[in-house]
Amino acid sequence: MSTVQISAADVNKLRQQTGAGMMDCKKALTETNGDFEAAIDFLRKKGAKVAASRQDRESNEGVVISRTSADGKTGVIIELNCETDFVAKNAEFVAFANEVANKAVENQPKSIEELYAISIDTENTTTTIGEAIIDKTGKIGEKIGVSKLEIITGEKVIAYVHGNFRLGVLVALNSNPEGADEAGKDVAMQIAAMNPIAVDKDGVDASVIERELEIAKDVIRAEGKPEEMVEKISLGKLNKFYKDSTLLNQEFVKDSSKSVAQFLSTVEKGLTVTAFKRVALGA
Repeated sequence: MSTVQISAADVNKLRQQTGAGMMDCKKALTETNGDFEAAIDFLRKKGAKVAASRQDRESNEGVVISRTSADGKTGVIIELNCETDFVAKNAEFVAFANEVANKAVENQPKSIEELYAISIDTENTTTTIGEAIIDKTGKIGEKIGVSKLEIITGEKVIAYVHGNFRLGVLVALNSNPEGADEAGKDVAMQIAAMNPIAVDKDGVDASVIERELEIAKDVIRAEGKPEEMVEKISLGKLNKFYKDSTLLNQEFVKDSSKSVAQFLSTVEKGLTVTAFKRVALGA
């Protein structure tokens, strides 16, 4: 008997690959010391139902769904993938993705594994999201799965979906004044278009700052500038990087005379973004 610990994630992975039952998959992994290929052979030899393995299939199509809770304080993005654009545009597939997103908002799982364990009603039966995905895989005939799950909270969270479910954005604000929904949508559209790397310069990873400075210094030296000027000029280039790449410092797309921070201050003094998430299909 195996002494290897078999996790729920391992069992679910084998279920998705084979379509076999949960207990059959757990037993197969236990008997084969967690070896997935051997477990598949074990299931075949035992005569368990095994769907055609899709583990090597590309599943870069699908939909991105962005949702907020009823109180507007929690937002969720999920990416549900499939293999073809044809399935991604199928109304039943999109409806299922919306159901999964709704369950994610209600339960706020901390991982995709936790999301898969949440109960969901499908075709007059109650099952888990993970089991429902396996059922959809068998019915549709394509590899299906959630590849991304993002959750943020704030005083006011706005959700935005762009490009026929191909890109989703969440924006958390520190306040909920009159006009917050419209302002939040404008900022979400900014994020969709400009893809900032952080809310402001304080959110930029130190390794990114170091890399940008090194690149700037190499460029400046290549231009023949004196070494004593390199540090000063590189800091100027870093500030330009912050302006281009951090949300609050970016020029506001709808009015380039203002930064995003200045735009928000026109809605309410002190209004700002506390967090955001951007998920692009297949990225």
